[in-house]
Amino acid sequence: MENKPGELAAALGPLAKAGANLKVLMGYRLPGEEGKAAIEVYPLSGVKATRAAAEAGLVQSAIPALYVEGDDKPGLAAAQAEAIAAAGINITFVMMQAVGRKYSAVWGFETEEAARKAAALIKKAKPSK
Repeated sequence: MENKPGELAAALGPLAKAGANLKVLMGYRLPGEEGKAAIEVYPLSGVKATRAAAEAGLVQSAIPALYVEGDDKPGLAAAQAEAIAAAGINITFVMMQAVGRKYSAVWGFETEEAARKAAALIKKAKPSK
């Protein structure tokens, strides 16, 4: 995407008209490329929404990712990251936020296999007291 006024609105308008109900939206300028930007959305399912995304210039990422949500607890992110690290799995990106007593996160990994292994570790991770 170009990094200019209106690009985000132009990408999201068709998704809204297609009935896409997004849980995650991230938009940002690409580091070192002031004229380029990225828009990331999740979930994107259904024929109408998928077609609208393609028409808006959005393409599916090749990075395997997990969307996780649950009860927020102090130290939970650290416990999850430590479990993933102990298994020797590299994290390509993570975006996590808490709202009230709930959290949501998007974790990115190098391979689908790494994402599957990490999913089990994330579910089991408990913060230390």
